[in-house]
Amino acid sequence: MHPLDNVIWQALTTRQTHCAEICGEARWFLRDITLLSAFREPSDKGYDSLAELAGPGGTAALFLDEPYRPRPGWDLLADPPLLQMIFDNGSLPASPAAASAIVELSKKDSPEMLELATLTKPGPFGSRTHELGTYLGIRHRAGDGVRERANEGVMEKDKLVAMAGERLKVPGHTEVSAVCTHPEHTGQGYAGILMTEVMRRILARGETPFLHVREDNTRAVELYQRLGFRTRLRSHLALLRRHQSGSGS
Repeated sequence: MHPLDNVIWQALTTRQTHCAEICGEARWFLRDITLLSAFREPSDKGYDSLAELAGPGGTAALFLDEPYRPRPGWDLLADPPLLQMIFDNGSLPASPAAASAIVELSKKDSPEMLELATLTKPGPFGSRTHELGTYLGIRHRAGDGVRERANEGVMEKDKLVAMAGERLKVPGHTEVSAVCTHPEHTGQGYAGILMTEVMRRILARGETPFLHVREDNTRAVELYQRLGFRTRLRSHLALLRRHQSGSGS
């Protein structure tokens, strides 16, 4: 099996086992990290194991090779088609001058990261997703970097307006993820700037960048193609919720 096949399962059984909760044939990330979940194969046994992990009302996000087929006890919340893309260009573009605006994000930035992800919806993102790898951001510059809120005398830091980082990690590969820009700051090239730096760091470790994107997000797909990514496979992101009763009815 290629490391990027059944990639969530691969991550949770290799480089990211420390982030996994396990039940039978199913694994998922700790819930405050991400909703991403997986099983060895989409069989009755796999779904039964996932149901035990989820419990009544629990939510799971799966990557499936085929569109989700209804299963007893589960409600389908979303099932968008995905592209898995892998970098095979061999070289990255030169860092633009704006790269100097990049800041490394950490635990203290988590509330802003979660707020930006909730607004822009780049994919499942939790309060501890930043622990999966390096996350970089760009803050909106205002004067010397700090602005004073009028009439309050309160010093307020610049706002996080774009970010990108690392999520799934499997042998020889790291996923570029959570690429998002605040709607009021699009058109500045921030996504490409941040992605290029994230990819540079992945390549420096001797690993290959890859990513997932909704197939209908043509603007993002075109950007990723310009950065040297090609489509490796098509799949589906199935966002599922277990019935509150926990039963299969």
